Order: sequence, then structure tokens, then C-alpha cells
Amino acid sequence: MNLNSDLLTRRVAKILPHKEDLATLLKNKKIRLYQGFDPTGGRLHLGHTIGLRKLMEFANAGHEVIMLFGTGTVLVGDPSLRDTARKTITQEEIEENIKGWQKQVEKIVDFDKVTIKQNGDWLTRMTLQEVINVASNISAIQLFKRDNFTRRLGRGDTVWYHETMYPMLQGYDSVVMDVDLEVGGTDQEFNMLIGRELQKKMNNREKFVLTTPMIPGTDGKTMSKTSGNCIFLDSSPEEMYNKLMEVSDDLIPTYFELLTNIPMEEIKALDPTKPIANKMKLAENITSQFHGPLATSSAQVNYITYVQAKKAPENTPELKVQANTPTLDALKLANLGVSNSDIKRALEQGGVSIDGVKVTNPSAPIKAGILKFGKKTYRKITLT
Repeated sequence: MNLNSDLLTRRVAKILPHKEDLATLLKNKKIRLYQGFDPTGGRLHLGHTIGLRKLMEFANAGHEVIMLFGTGTVLVGDPSLRDTARKTITQEEIEENIKGWQKQVEKIVDFDKVTIKQNGDWLTRMTLQEVINVASNISAIQLFKRDNFTRRLGRGDTVWYHETMYPMLQGYDSVVMDVDLEVGGTDQEFNMLIGRELQKKMNNREKFVLTTPMIPGTDGKTMSKTSGNCIFLDSSPEEMYNKLMEVSDDLIPTYFELLTNIPMEEIKALDPTKPIANKMKLAENITSQFHGPLATSSAQVNYITYVQAKKAPENTPELKVQANTPTLDALKLANLGVSNSDIKRALEQGGVSIDGVKVTNPSAPIKAGILKFGKKTYRKITLT
């Protein structure tokens, strides 16, 4: 990957106000930049890594990079891309999520090159006068122009006052840390521009905004936990590899560009008439990033042997069940040699898969394919 040529182009959706001005600034000095992360959940998916990869590009180029955990803003809940208010979260959940996040991204983030901060250190200590001073720089009408607020109001739904505070609180982070640049997904553009406005009014200087693309999930829609189309960072090597092989052919170049450091010249040279070979190269690269080459090699063998060939180990018993049979009921009929409680526990803990894809919902209709229960038990499921 060419840091100089890719820094302001690769993994970049938009640069505001002008890319040329940011390029000039980068030629003249090392800058301070950050990306904020509200620790609202314990699991991260590949989409979360796009901004982190961009941060590391800047860090590797010698710039001062801050990874900011929103321990203050998370108490409000980011309303971006949401048509309902977020649920509140406890302090214990926040701390646990931060630990989990750092563990999941340690393979792609060099924590020796980034500074970790938490905005709760200043947001939760603000006086009423300080809140009023910040708020006096933002128009209420401006806040209510948000698309999701407009939709909710149009339906007659409630927009809670604390939600309207979120862009202001996130924006104030830029002022406190006095940054030159903020990085975030395209869904964060509104909040980041509020930060730009506050930086100009309160610190009397420019702040640039760099948005990173939202990546499609395995079904082609934007990758999100609520859509069920994620590839999670803590997935097993087999599950990660298999799910990457499910990505549609037209998304292969996008995944290579956003989720790997393979040079763009090589990506553009991929032969579109060989999608399986390209996808296997993609799955190998990304799975190796998080699990290493040995586990990835094993996952590839598993895919070729049991998923691609749709073949179970020799003498695998066949299980015939009626279509639409709930997964739990089907597993009870599979003569697995374990109790019903063990079956439920295996589903909850991710110990059940069909054709390499984890099955966790006991009520979902069973699918035809190669069932793997635990590490060594297989059944060939046929629907009648």
C-alpha cells in the first residue's frame, strides 16, 4: 500500500471542506486527528475496521492519532441512522465493551502508535455554564434538520431532548482535543460538521472532516448488527472464511479496497471471470489478519472439503426432517448423544453450524446442508 498516494483517496468517501486544502496542510505539518467510538455493544464487525485502518495509515505516516471512546456521549446515545431512541447503557457495560473492543482490534491497530482517550473525562465534568456556552454556538433549527429527526417528527414520533444534544457533545470533543481532522463513517457527517463549526467558533481555526464508506454486508445491504449480515471480528476462522466466501461477486473489489492493504493496482488487475479464485484470495487475506496463516489454512481446507464440495465426512449419518422444522426440534431428532440442555447451550455459544455458518436461533427453520455440532459431530440434513 502506498501511504502517500492512498492517504486521501483509499477508504475515503468525502473530505470536507476541500481535499486540496487538507493535502496542503499535510505537506506543511504533522496533524492531530481522531475518530470516536461509542462502546454500545460488545462485538465489532469488519465495517468497524475501515476507519481504524484509516487511522493507522495516518499513524504510520507520523501523525498524532487519537482513538476516542465515547464514555460520555454513550450516555446519550448517537441518533445517527436511527428512527428510535437508543436504550441506556450501564457503566459496567461500557467498561466491558471497551475491553472487548481493544482485544478485537489489536491485530490491526498498533496501540503504541495511537493515544486512547475517553470523552467522559471532560463531558461528565462540564458545568451548566460550560454547557450553555457550547450550546450558544449551535442553532436549534440546524439540529432538527437531521433526516432521522425529520422522519420521526413527520410520523408523529417523539424526538427526545437529550438526543438533540448528541451532535453538540460529539462536536465539543474536537474543541477539547483541538484537532485538525476528524475521521468517521458517512453516517457521522452531520455530527462531525457540528464539530467543525464549534472548532471554528471556539478555537478560531479549521477542522477537516474525512468520511469513510459504509461497507455492504453479505446480503448487499449496509453491514449492521440489526440486519444480521455482519462478519464479526471474533468469529471463528471457519465462520469468517465461509462468510467472506458468501459475499457477492460484484463486491469483491470493494472488500479488497476497504479491508486489505493489497495495492490498488493488483485489485484492478483481478480477473472478473474468476470470482471464486478472487474470493478465496480475499477470504485468505482477511481471515489471516485476525487468526493468522495456520488457522486460515485450516479454514480454507474446511471450506473446500465440506462447504464448496457440499460433502460431509465419510459415513456421516443423514437426518431427514420436514421443511420449516425449528432448528432446536431438528437437533433433538439428530441423535447427537447429548442432552437437550447441551443442545441449547451449543446453540447459544456458537457450537452449531450448517455449511460452515453458525446457527444460534433455536426457533429458525432448519436448513439443508452439512450440520456440524461441536468439533467432531456431523449430520447431513435433508429436507422433506
